[in-house]
Amino acid sequence: MQTLSKPTTAPQPPEFDTTIRRRKTRPVKVGNVTIGGGYPVVVQSMINEDTLDIDGSVAGIRRLHEIGCEIVRVTVPSMAHAKALAEIKEKLIKTYQKVPLVADVHHNGMKIALEVAKHVDKVRINPGLYVFEKAKGDRTEYSQAEFEEIGDKIRETLAPLVISLRDQGKAMRIGVNHGSLAERMLFTYGDTPQGMVESAIEFIHICESLDFRNIVISMKASRVPVMLAAYRLMVKRMDELGMDYPLHLGVTEAGDGEYGRIKSTAGIGTLLADGIGDTIRVSLTEAPEKEIPVCYSILQALGLRKTMVEYVACPSCGRTLFNLEDVLHNVREATKHLTGLDIAVMGCIVNGPGEMADADYGYVGKQPGYISLYRGREEIKRVPEDKGVEELINLIKSDGRWVE
Repeated sequence: MQTLSKPTTAPQPPEFDTTIRRRKTRPVKVGNVTIGGGYPVVVQSMINEDTLDIDGSVAGIRRLHEIGCEIVRVTVPSMAHAKALAEIKEKLIKTYQKVPLVADVHHNGMKIALEVAKHVDKVRINPGLYVFEKAKGDRTEYSQAEFEEIGDKIRETLAPLVISLRDQGKAMRIGVNHGSLAERMLFTYGDTPQGMVESAIEFIHICESLDFRNIVISMKASRVPVMLAAYRLMVKRMDELGMDYPLHLGVTEAGDGEYGRIKSTAGIGTLLADGIGDTIRVSLTEAPEKEIPVCYSILQALGLRKTMVEYVACPSCGRTLFNLEDVLHNVREATKHLTGLDIAVMGCIVNGPGEMADADYGYVGKQPGYISLYRGREEIKRVPEDKGVEELINLIKSDGRWVE
């Protein structure tokens, strides 16, 4: 999917600056894609095929990649699934192309992780599950000795994976989930964002002690306020510790439909607007392909990626001189395949020219039955309403900005 670079503008005083200033992070390579380091925010998703289904998994990965998913995650709950990834990767390259792949490793996953690290570009582990702690029903607290004992066991099981990824030049995502914190973190910090952050920090310290820093961090929760607090606290703690790891944003288990999209946008968009976040996934209870347009819409709305036409349209009122909803639909259908344009559709002359001042092209109702077409702030021609869309296309073509 094409992404146009943003034109350079003169610096603005802080109170008038409308540019999102992204947090500076280190670049982390995942295959041929770079997360962080000032690179564009990366879009991810996850196939829902069983990884043992080689053909189905290859098809699912390809479908996602073809519509703009830049990194694809697969699940590996067993050694057989991990070994299947070798065939999946080979078949992808043979029938399509290389696609950056991430493997999701679950409970007590050291052996699985070591196998899958041979075949993918990044391994995602959950600190709450990587070394599974069997809960004791009568426990009231963790002693410092018990806490440290489990910490030693984590290091023992994590170190081989870290060394493997380090030596191969591959990456790791330390993916903390609010709903699966380890028992000792729950006893020590409660069911809180602090517990999530300390879980990640513990794993980061182990990685750093082995000279491994190709790390991406996530702090996912199903409730937006918890997710926001966890990511903000993670940034604060990393700043205090001199860490600059990129962040993977997402609201886990967001659901489906309109609310799932709103919930994801509320969490992801809020953090991105604050400059936090280097890669995103919108987690919907729908086909994975449905997630990608939402990701790009969030990024486009914030001015972080330009992958489609930006439409500016007034909400319609008593001054509107044509059926605005129908006209906007017709303009969109005719131009939605273009990249990087801003097109305004305004119902009347009162606010139209001012509200669309930043648009590349404008379609404005100035008098009944006629449309005024604009290039930027300049009115180019006035045409009959039934010729409006056709003449807009001709104007774009005359400027050399049309593609079939």
